[in-house]
Amino acid sequence: MNDSTPPNTQPCSSDFSFTLEHRLEEGGARGSRDQALGRTGTIRTPHGEIQTPAFIPVGTKATVKAMLPETVKDLGGQAVLANAYHLFLQPGSDLVDEAGGLGKFMNWSGPTFTDSGGFQVMSLGVGFKKVISMAEEEYASTEVIASTKERLAHVDEDGVTFKSFLNGDRHRFTPEVSMQIQHQLGADIIFAFDECTTLMNTRIYQEDSVDRTARWAVRCLDEHARLTAERTHRPYQALFGVVQGAQYEDLRRKAASGLATMTGAEAPEQQFDGFGIGGALEKSRLGTIVSWVNDELPENKPRHLLGISEPDDLFAAIAAGADTFDCVAPSRQARGGTMYSSRGRINAKASAQRRSFEPLDTECDCYTCQNYTAAYLHHLFKAKEMLGSTLATIHNERFIVRLVDRIRASIVDGTFAELRDEVLGRQYGAEFAREAAAKHRLLNAQ
Repeated sequence: MNDSTPPNTQPCSSDFSFTLEHRLEEGGARGSRDQALGRTGTIRTPHGEIQTPAFIPVGTKATVKAMLPETVKDLGGQAVLANAYHLFLQPGSDLVDEAGGLGKFMNWSGPTFTDSGGFQVMSLGVGFKKVISMAEEEYASTEVIASTKERLAHVDEDGVTFKSFLNGDRHRFTPEVSMQIQHQLGADIIFAFDECTTLMNTRIYQEDSVDRTARWAVRCLDEHARLTAERTHRPYQALFGVVQGAQYEDLRRKAASGLATMTGAEAPEQQFDGFGIGGALEKSRLGTIVSWVNDELPENKPRHLLGISEPDDLFAAIAAGADTFDCVAPSRQARGGTMYSSRGRINAKASAQRRSFEPLDTECDCYTCQNYTAAYLHHLFKAKEMLGSTLATIHNERFIVRLVDRIRASIVDGTFAELRDEVLGRQYGAEFAREAAAKHRLLNAQ
């Protein structure tokens, strides 16, 4: 933390700004070069503030599955992120616009995000649908597709043609269409339309994709400026550019530096208000890759890392300068009975929980752990009662939100390294913590 550095505020519009407040102490992450960019700050939006770092629960279809919006607020969620592609298909972005925007439609009064549909370029294009691999194997084909799955998205220079997974209808997304949909959805923070690649794509394809995403980004800036001027009856929406480049340092840095200074072609006054870091990241080098990007991005604008929620990934990404995160994993895993805890993963359906008449996690302050036993959760899952998903989701979302809140506090009070070692040692075992410490020392010595 460098208290001699004055707060750095970037007013992106009268309705949106970011203030940098505290920095991670020198050596706070054991001094490794890729782990020295952590900070805290405040994002201000038309619907409230977000204290960063912050985990943003995902409400794909304008709902965090199995929970009321009021419950998301009660467990500490500062904002929610919805999916533009899914809301375009159902109920329709025009209907959400008519309802007054995403927040009003879903009865959420706080800040909102929508992603651009870029993830669906990857997930529907390769047939995996729900997950993006962070495995580090090498592949040789640009046409990787999941076995037995039909390719539902095709990319060309102008945009992407999707086949709806709901009814088979064909739809066309371009940068302009994505901006139009997201303006109708009315989220406080929206993302430029990008092509989300995987670790399976070749280097040549990654190069082409980064250049194509940059061309799309300029078109997004122009259309965003046009729609902002046209839709003055709605609050300003902050537009984030998305950095791709997979596991390649030169591509990540090229993409980030390009977006950092990019303006619209027809609207040269329009720049990005913040940045998203997207695509597949090699898990073992996540902090390194995020630090490449954040070395190039202006520090007075916020950075959102898409699709991250594992405790070790959160510590690595925060130390490398990421501000906000979203991921469906906490709620998705909860609905299957997989629960986070201060002692590591717990299976609520396991026989060991059947007669455990204490909270699933005795150190957790969530509504579920304060009011229900592990035995009751076990019963709900075995009986296939819907309440099981609700109580489990409350716990998992609260666990991750609270963890990031604790990390934010540790940056302020200078205890980041101690908190990381304690949390990760308990999550993954002492051996994991020792290996992580050795890795940081090695990086620092290089």
